[in-house]
Amino acid sequence: MIDRVFPFSAIVGQEEAKQALLLGVIDPGIGGVLLSGEKGTGKTTLVRALASLVPGMPLVELPLNTTEDRLVGSLNVEKALSEGVREFEPGLLAAAHRGILYVDEVNLLEHHLVDLLLDVAATGVNRVEREGISYEHPARFLLVGSMNPEEGDLRPQFLDRFGLAVPVRHLEDPDLRAEVVRRRLAFETDPAGFCRAWQEEEEVLASQVKAARERLGRVRVAEETYREAVRIAAELGARGHRAELVMVRAARALASFLEQEEVDASLVRAVARYALFHRVKVGSGESEERVLRRIDAAVDGRVDEGREEGEVVVEPEDAMVPGAAAAGSLMFEFVKKKLTRWSTNR
Repeated sequence: MIDRVFPFSAIVGQEEAKQALLLGVIDPGIGGVLLSGEKGTGKTTLVRALASLVPGMPLVELPLNTTEDRLVGSLNVEKALSEGVREFEPGLLAAAHRGILYVDEVNLLEHHLVDLLLDVAATGVNRVEREGISYEHPARFLLVGSMNPEEGDLRPQFLDRFGLAVPVRHLEDPDLRAEVVRRRLAFETDPAGFCRAWQEEEEVLASQVKAARERLGRVRVAEETYREAVRIAAELGARGHRAELVMVRAARALASFLEQEEVDASLVRAVARYALFHRVKVGSGESEERVLRRIDAAVDGRVDEGREEGEVVVEPEDAMVPGAAAAGSLMFEFVKKKLTRWSTNR
């Protein structure tokens, strides 16, 4: 019996999370994606659907009770000392090579394992040392973590090492909620038929992602792109240079998906939320929505000189930058146009 996966294209809403995941697949060098939200918001469904969208990218799910040996692999020290043979038993990191490593409730994982995981994700190499004996192997993967903030925070030093972070919320629009139920029931009633109904859109999206991965290295970055990334990060007081680097890489991945030969400043503005959501200093009692509005205000340069230190004045709703929502629209509107042309030419 085939275990069907809910199609990525059929997931209702959550455009920001979907785009962040797609950008991470196009350029895993961005540094991974963190999905933050309450239970029942579809985080695991998103990740499993993403893996099924990209053939040849294995999905490895890391359980919370994982030991260090199960994660990194183990060396047979006794055999190495007695016979001089380095016998290595691969772990989950080896299994995730060239794929996706998913850690649900990453905020509840033991801190030393999170640290180890992030180190390997950054270097692309897993090095195991036991009793003076070492072994290393490539471990390049897209790290995706999910967490429920109500169950505990992730340490700031760990947060910063995730390239992109997106809040995943419950849908509030009644029509969208009804559509979620409608599609879920249709999938459960006839998984094969439901997947066939979404096959064309899945194929177009998968083809676009594959092409974007292949052309990524040929996309040029305009000088204004660097300057815009620095301006936005500085406006929000982001420390270090990771925020700017991630913004530029994510903008380049977006440009590649949109078949643009050069990244311009507008694409940096489109991905700023993803790169800065978890890097902005949050005030006491400040909501996620308020943080996002501060980012949008900085992106648009709407900062009141007379504000209190660290406070950004947000203009009325109709003046707000659509930010990541607009970026999501860019990707999925592009796919819709591709789908229309593809269907017409069949």
